[in-house]
Amino acid sequence: MDLSKRPFYLDEGAIRWVHQTKSEMTVEEKAGQLFCVNFRNGEEEEIDYVYRTLSPGGCMYRTIPAEKAIRFTEAVRKRAKIPLLVAANLEKGGNGIVQEGTLLGSPMEVAATDETEMAEKLAHVCAEEAKAVGANWAFAPIIDIDSNFRNPITNTRTFGSDPERVKRMGTAYVNTVQKLGVAASIKHFPGDGQDERDQHLVTSVNDLTCEEWDASYGKVYASCIEAGALTCMAGHILQPAYTKYFNPDIAEEEILPGSLSSELMTGLLRNKLGFEGLIITDATTMAGYTLPMSRKDTVPLSIANGAAMFLFARNLQEDYEYMLEGIRKGVITQKRLDEAVTRILAVKAALGLHKGEQEISVEQARKIIGCSKHKEWSRECADKAITLVKEEAGVLPLSVQKYPRILFYPIELEGGFSQYRTEAVGGKFAGLLEKKGFQVDFFTPPQGSEGRTPPTADVIGKYDLILYLANLATKSNQTTVRIEWAQPMGQTVCTIEMMFPQYLFLWKILIICWMCLV
Repeated sequence: MDLSKRPFYLDEGAIRWVHQTKSEMTVEEKAGQLFCVNFRNGEEEEIDYVYRTLSPGGCMYRTIPAEKAIRFTEAVRKRAKIPLLVAANLEKGGNGIVQEGTLLGSPMEVAATDETEMAEKLAHVCAEEAKAVGANWAFAPIIDIDSNFRNPITNTRTFGSDPERVKRMGTAYVNTVQKLGVAASIKHFPGDGQDERDQHLVTSVNDLTCEEWDASYGKVYASCIEAGALTCMAGHILQPAYTKYFNPDIAEEEILPGSLSSELMTGLLRNKLGFEGLIITDATTMAGYTLPMSRKDTVPLSIANGAAMFLFARNLQEDYEYMLEGIRKGVITQKRLDEAVTRILAVKAALGLHKGEQEISVEQARKIIGCSKHKEWSRECADKAITLVKEEAGVLPLSVQKYPRILFYPIELEGGFSQYRTEAVGGKFAGLLEKKGFQVDFFTPPQGSEGRTPPTADVIGKYDLILYLANLATKSNQTTVRIEWAQPMGQTVCTIEMMFPQYLFLWKILIICWMCLV
């Protein structure tokens, strides 16, 4: 490795720090550096548990209040002999690390603006708000391609289905976030979005041919690597075509996902694409990682086959012992261990951590997190992302003169997954309609069973338009939520027929999808 070249670009002093620091470490300390641990709640007890076992190279904590995040970061720094990489899922904005953080927009919302500058603004918000609490590593951008609309993970988490747009916006994110002092992690190599599987539940498959992969995912990864992405996250995703290209004799049952495959991490990512940065596995607690073989084998094999860091642990003490055992048995050679540690330290030096970590304070963070500039960018993104999917001539724009009486039916999910909670917006939207002069009534499902619903004569002619609002945002990595119509027998749909016996068709029924805005 030439640490003076892409992606590290280290000067002599930084290179000297990397090699000196590595030379002073024990095998146990080197093994600890391979782990990026999960501090879910930001509690001191979590720090004590981790440091009783090992000294990690990196950590991640889920979204917590900004003041708590600062206190926790400071507490972790005091325990770390070597500066830590502090990561967060900075996919949509600063809300990926702190509760008060600005949600600029999902990647698909950003893509819907079709403005590269919006991807730069997304990276800007992510970097500034993360750095305000001491984070320095973005598990982003997501450069998966939404090729299959049934895929349960990609969808709104991607910059869309056009590889050129994904490349343009992913590269813009990498350039911007790293100029601001936060390491990017392009993910999820070798590329999600092709099949209908969920890595959290099973190993998924990218089934493109080598030529098809080169023309799509390959171009995106090559562009982000050329831009100097410091890290790459390997997913629990098979890529059989390239695995067989690099290993023609491999049996079908021996094909491994990116997070375990030497053919993909070393052959494709390092040798063919020229990536010299740090490879980290996706979360190793996912079933997609644990299914291929015994965990005592997978833990050291990820590092032996090309990864430099191991994300999370099923049981930290057990996984650490598996890693040490792999070193003792030679599964991870001394050369391979030193190479991984060198890349970890080089990323830290590239961020300037060897010179001292940036000071953080609650007062300064409050000036940055959720600031007026970031909120304005969020509103701008929401406005520019509005997409008309289908229209019948003459319906839009809505006017009080054409449709004074509106029956309004918001379909919304309550809550969400931990930090990704969905705010109800139906009431707000109805209020905006009323300010424009519309008469708005909320739909109430008719009471009674079949044979006892209100007669059609009671409702005919009361409304000029039925308006549905679908606000279906849920947890960040689950995007296949469907509209569910009320029982019994889909009575919400049947009511339309009852109110409009002439079947006012879709041009009289407007559906607004709020998903990308939340």
